[in-house]
Amino acid sequence: MTHVRTYCPSVRVGNWNEDLRLEEDALKEFLERKERGELTVQKVAFLKQNILSQVNLSVSKDGGLRFGDVVMLVNMGGPSRECTAVSINADINSLTKAPHPVIQAPCGVSAGRSVQPCTRTAFIITSVDGSPEGSALRYEQSFALKTRSGFAGGLYLTSDLRTFQKCAKKSRLQEVSLDEDRSFVSWWKIVHFDPQERLEYEGRPVPANVMVLIMHCKTNQALAVLGDQVLWTTYGNEYEVTAHTFLDSHKAEKDNNHWVLSTSDPAGEGLLLLDRPQSAAKATELTQADTGL
Repeated sequence: MTHVRTYCPSVRVGNWNEDLRLEEDALKEFLERKERGELTVQKVAFLKQNILSQVNLSVSKDGGLRFGDVVMLVNMGGPSRECTAVSINADINSLTKAPHPVIQAPCGVSAGRSVQPCTRTAFIITSVDGSPEGSALRYEQSFALKTRSGFAGGLYLTSDLRTFQKCAKKSRLQEVSLDEDRSFVSWWKIVHFDPQERLEYEGRPVPANVMVLIMHCKTNQALAVLGDQVLWTTYGNEYEVTAHTFLDSHKAEKDNNHWVLSTSDPAGEGLLLLDRPQSAAKATELTQADTGL
């Protein structure tokens, strides 16, 4: 029997009224969330707008680092890595609720390729032993690294002994993260780059923009960046940051553990000193000038 069409295309069939109401409700909910700024695209835009806002690093007038200085932790790279900076690895789930969203603890860190001074890469050298703000930071002296207050939350760079439940996601090495805890797990110290000169430099002021090691006081592991462990973040592919000392055949730390505490250039209108780090001779000269030797 030939099929006979009994209705035209404009005829509504089935649960057309329910479907129409559901579409209207979904559109209404979407517009309400958009008005409150709760859409994912809006949250990501808000996060990036605040965390990537420009920050002025401290200017080291005498060439040394001091408590209260705002610096970046920069690794100059290696054969398999680009130049990177320790960065706050926050996503939209890391923010507190409205009306004043800020980054909450715990929060991860990563090594980002965008080596620019911003809220995400700026850390404040903070005293943990009662040293007054403005006094010189010295080799082997304990200190803390704190994110800026406000949107960054004023969190401390923290690490602790590796366990099965708490370790780096990719490498399974000792985890480094940001937390509110200002206890011993957030204490670090600067160690001289050359193992043969560490005893000689112990207690002397630390120059800015020179190669150093950043050691975790509790575990005695060096801050490290891993070029073979890549993390997918809101800001692109970045390297994993851990606390682990990598030694070569001469028992010297590898470039994974080499860091520059970067400040602004007083002669370059705030430009960073990344393209011309000071030599060891210059660092020695600055150290001797500060100590009066």
